[in-house]
Amino acid sequence: MRMPMPVKVPSAETIRRYGVSGPRYTSYPTALSFSPDVGEPELRQAIGASNDQLVPPNLTLYAHIPFCRSLCYYCGCHKKVTRNRAVVQRYLTALHRDICARAAQIDDDRIVDQLHWGGGTPTYLNAGQRASLMDCIGQAFRLSTESTRDFSIEIDPRTLPASEVQGLADIGFNRISIGVQDFLPAVQAAVNREHSPQLVDELMTAARDANFASIGLDLIYGLPHQNVESFCATLDTVVALQPDTLSVFNYAHLPERFPAQRLLRADDMPDAQLRIAIFRETVSRLSAAGYEFIGMDHFALTDSPLAQARRDGKLHRNFQGYSVGAGNDTLGFGASAISQVGGSYFQSETELPAYFDRVMAAAGPIMRGYVATAEDRRVAHAIQDIMCHASFDKRAWGARFRECADTFFAAELQGLQALASDGLVVCGADRIDVTPKGLVFLRVVAQCFDRHSVRNDRRCSQII
Repeated sequence: MRMPMPVKVPSAETIRRYGVSGPRYTSYPTALSFSPDVGEPELRQAIGASNDQLVPPNLTLYAHIPFCRSLCYYCGCHKKVTRNRAVVQRYLTALHRDICARAAQIDDDRIVDQLHWGGGTPTYLNAGQRASLMDCIGQAFRLSTESTRDFSIEIDPRTLPASEVQGLADIGFNRISIGVQDFLPAVQAAVNREHSPQLVDELMTAARDANFASIGLDLIYGLPHQNVESFCATLDTVVALQPDTLSVFNYAHLPERFPAQRLLRADDMPDAQLRIAIFRETVSRLSAAGYEFIGMDHFALTDSPLAQARRDGKLHRNFQGYSVGAGNDTLGFGASAISQVGGSYFQSETELPAYFDRVMAAAGPIMRGYVATAEDRRVAHAIQDIMCHASFDKRAWGARFRECADTFFAAELQGLQALASDGLVVCGADRIDVTPKGLVFLRVVAQCFDRHSVRNDRRCSQII
């Protein structure tokens, strides 16, 4: 069992030096390597190989619900803002068909012990639609009934009355994630997402009454009108609510990619120096309040399932972030959803018309992907260890892959020396350990192993 490692708040200078953009490593290789040359045939082949394993892995299912009632100006997700229920029903019809077609390719003895609905806004669906979709999944797959299962749903507090939380439990969910972002009215107005702390409190109370195993809240810093004092006020409110987990994301302003972000005034947003100050205070306050730094932008109470998984070496990282349990195959359903089977990746059509057409024509929704090589699997294992356990055990890796880690990663280990000199990692004979000072730079460490980066320029998104 690993003991929790206290994170050390890095200096502003260290953050300026290493807090630049880079992959989040929810996959390796990252989505930048996905190719339209990989599609439905490759996914079916990967599923067949997985079915044929002596002990096939359990399954994680992801369902993407892209619909929103209104536009949050910061959002970079695949979404569609609509009140046209006919479009929603058409999507659900295709989604049900997508699920059933894929399930027919899976051996029926494989158990689903993780399930996640994301968006968009999953709670855009009404109670009847949610129940129907879960019934479809339950008919198509063998869902775990164990208390250790992880069935989660993302909630926009503006779209779900507290009276409907019990209904989520009744259809099988036992974890929820509530999108808060910020409680300051000026920030909420600027990003077009207004709700009160009372609304969130009511949802959390209802979830506890319904015996949900975990309640998480999502925050974002770097939004218009935020400063250290205002964000600390939000943190104080959040800590008083005592969620089991917290995700504190740094807003990435990319208006050239996400047109809605052009509605935000750049002059209203905190500059780099202010973001650093907000981040440092966030780490300090949450640590003092009893939250363990899990990695990246995730915090968890020390007695929460996520923190326990971290200590037990069972933490996993995938496209939904950090989760409990490792080794599952992931099947994604809906527009833009990503599947991961046997270390390879497959993404569905991102545009609704194309998704409708391919699913209803029984062609399969996959538009692009990546088939992992033996080298990719070796690198992915090392990156997963760093991102989830803040360490890389060279001996264990060598025993697993029957290679010498020092030889295979000779160039990468040399590249770590600069991080070691700055006190972010300790490079030993048998292992590499990220220090308390280096915990907030996990993906900087991981990127030293990334063989798909054209240059080590951390191009994808901001770390801090």
